[in-house]
Amino acid sequence: MEPVNVAIIYYSATGIVHALAQAAAEGAEKAGAHVRLRKVAELAPPEAISARPDWARHLQDTADVAEAGLDDLAWADAVLFGTPTRFGNPAGQLRAFIDTTGGLWYQGKLADKVYSAFTASNTAHGGQESTLLALGNTFYHWGGIIVPPGYTDPIQFQSGNPYGTSHVAGDGPPSEVALQAARYQARRVVDTAASLKAGRAA
Repeated sequence: MEPVNVAIIYYSATGIVHALAQAAAEGAEKAGAHVRLRKVAELAPPEAISARPDWARHLQDTADVAEAGLDDLAWADAVLFGTPTRFGNPAGQLRAFIDTTGGLWYQGKLADKVYSAFTASNTAHGGQESTLLALGNTFYHWGGIIVPPGYTDPIQFQSGNPYGTSHVAGDGPPSEVALQAARYQARRVVDTAASLKAGRAA
């Protein structure tokens, strides 16, 4: 059986979601998957970015991370999307990328893949769950198989979000609990995608 192909596609302004994405990549790789870690294009105007030193710094620090393309979605057996929450919704940068997928969707090339998502908000209860549920709406339209972490591992009782890994950015960088949750979520996605791939091959 060929390894599972996993695309981790994210947007991060100041590095919080990037850290979660890296942890998810570690978890997926440890589970035996081929992984593509991809950021979406930054669409904010330069003056907005330069007004936040941490934003400008993160943009420079991740200059070597490849930008997501439609080929990454076509290649993947499973996709994890990461985004900050913006008023209870995914960031516009990630939505802009998703809005380019109509051709793949129309051809049926996004169906029957495994999808999952993770997020961060500046405050507790800052829209984390609604952001993840909003991404679920897209996955439904694609005909995707949504795999949340649920409460299927002890780390989930510490992280507390069954919809997907989340973190309160106002508390600082992701804690080890959040990073472990991201790794676990990715492993669960890989295991589910591997089972589906094996079943189809049989």
